[in-house]
Amino acid sequence: MFDALEIALRMVASLREPLRELQRKDADLHRQVRRAVASVTLNLAEGRRRTGGDRVHLWRVAAGSADEVHSALRTAVALGDLREEDLAECFELLDRVLAMTWKLTH
Repeated sequence: MFDALEIALRMVASLREPLRELQRKDADLHRQVRRAVASVTLNLAEGRRRTGGDRVHLWRVAAGSADEVHSALRTAVALGDLREEDLAECFELLDRVLAMTWKLTH
């Protein structure tokens, strides 16, 4: 088991309801968040099977996508489209993913 990927998948699952709400309020931001969360998990998984610089590059991409998700969700909260309390679990899991990807890349 690859812990970073498992935590990222839990983060994605925690976004099911918030993303449904965001889709109703801002379809463009919803699509961007969906692409970014998929990028986190897919790049973590692909990097796990690579070696050398490819591996680290993919994990950096995953970290960048996780940061994008975090910023997009904060933007949705600032716009009034989502409530921060509904994203607490996601933010906690995102922090863990970011910490894990930092460790993987350093």
